[in-house]
Amino acid sequence: MSTSHQPAPPPQPDPDGFSRVLDRAFGHPSGVLGRLGGWVMARGNSATEHRVVDLAKLEPDETVLVVGPGPGVGLHAAALLAGRTIGVDPSPEMLSLCHERCGDRAELREGSAARTGEPDGSVDVVLTVNNVMLWDDRAAGFAELFRVLRPGGRLLLSAHEKWLPVSRHVLADEAAEAGFADLQTWTWEPPGFAALAAQLRAVKPA
Repeated sequence: MSTSHQPAPPPQPDPDGFSRVLDRAFGHPSGVLGRLGGWVMARGNSATEHRVVDLAKLEPDETVLVVGPGPGVGLHAAALLAGRTIGVDPSPEMLSLCHERCGDRAELREGSAARTGEPDGSVDVVLTVNNVMLWDDRAAGFAELFRVLRPGGRLLLSAHEKWLPVSRHVLADEAAEAGFADLQTWTWEPPGFAALAAQLRAVKPA
């Protein structure tokens, strides 16, 4: 009896596999993909990182906490202006890139928005760029950032608007629930081909 062999079906796309690649490059950077993602982030996010640092109006006697500094572009810019600069990131690959960029200008540690390792009321400014969409628990993140800020301290947050899980107005409401006041939100279009940024400023009441 003869049998006919059907051609093998073409390979199907693997959306889960692609998602894992993106996560290893950008979401939770690790290995070679993480370093490649860091290279991309350093170039794509540079204008926004510098804008957020400019908006913060840092003073030489201030302590700045950068949450999710990635490859360290904004961290380095902040460290040139502030008296003490701390970078907290869950990715060892990103912390390594931060050290390469900043040297001893910044203190680095593994952590997250919800787990910064900072004492109560120990920082004047918190900066975070393109990181809030990765927080596992935004309520816990805002509560932690409120805790570590001194009275009168300020939070500056920026993220790609199209990747936000909620609108910037909802983010402001969540920050207000954590205790922040004087909330302002707006959008900013970076130069070049970077995505529209949603930005937020908030203050811990004195």
